[in-house]
Amino acid sequence: MISRLVEFIQAHPRLLVLTGAGCSADSGIPTYRDDQGTWQRSTPIRHQDFIDSEASRRRYWTRSLVGWPAVRDAAPGPAHGALAALENQGLVRLLVTQNVDRLHQRAGQRQVVDLHGRLDQVVCLACGHVSSRDEVQQQLLELNPRLAADSAAVSLAPDGDADVPERWVDTLRIPECRYCGGTLKPNVVFFGGSVDRDLVAFVYDEIEASDAVLVVGSSLMVFSGYRFCRHAAQQHKPIACINRGRTRADDLFSLKLEQECGAVLEALCQALP
Repeated sequence: MISRLVEFIQAHPRLLVLTGAGCSADSGIPTYRDDQGTWQRSTPIRHQDFIDSEASRRRYWTRSLVGWPAVRDAAPGPAHGALAALENQGLVRLLVTQNVDRLHQRAGQRQVVDLHGRLDQVVCLACGHVSSRDEVQQQLLELNPRLAADSAAVSLAPDGDADVPERWVDTLRIPECRYCGGTLKPNVVFFGGSVDRDLVAFVYDEIEASDAVLVVGSSLMVFSGYRFCRHAAQQHKPIACINRGRTRADDLFSLKLEQECGAVLEALCQALP
């Protein structure tokens, strides 16, 4: 199968790569779905709930206080390194990631679109000031020293989330913007939120300028990623996929490898001339 992927890339040397949570699994960041695309955890926070409900914001920041260090300290995995190597060889025109962990950039990838934002940034909904997630983490720790001391043994969840006791949520003190006292939100697109239209249009243009699309480590169950495969198909651009299990776009692929994406990409780099 690696030989078929090599042939695909040699025939389409200007790739647009679309990545998902499977790329970061080897870095210790859990995925949302199983191999059949079924949700593995409780429903994540939705955009409007975060905006409207202080209780929802308290729940988010409690779980994030515990879960953020695992994302902050994660190292790029085999998939990240291999994709950066493919870019260095001139084979990747643009990488569009649905992940918010910035591991592609840490691996040396240069042309990256963070489709769903950046978990390492926090934005004030009142004044628009953008601060680092580490700065807000320090605020959380200062406001909630007892919780911070009790948070060593918890179950991590995707994207800097963690499972925590309900009593921790009830007592959390939420940090405010240091500049205006406004509501702080991670600089990411929550479920139910919208990706910027100009960004979507930009990716559509890049698909049209590319030879093919390569999907890596994504079930494409979320429409924000799936639409790019649909657009590629409408433009008669071939699509290859490296992902274990079912995806939403299986009927659109010219080639699919149902294997661990890190191992496949490393083998691909070794097989390419």
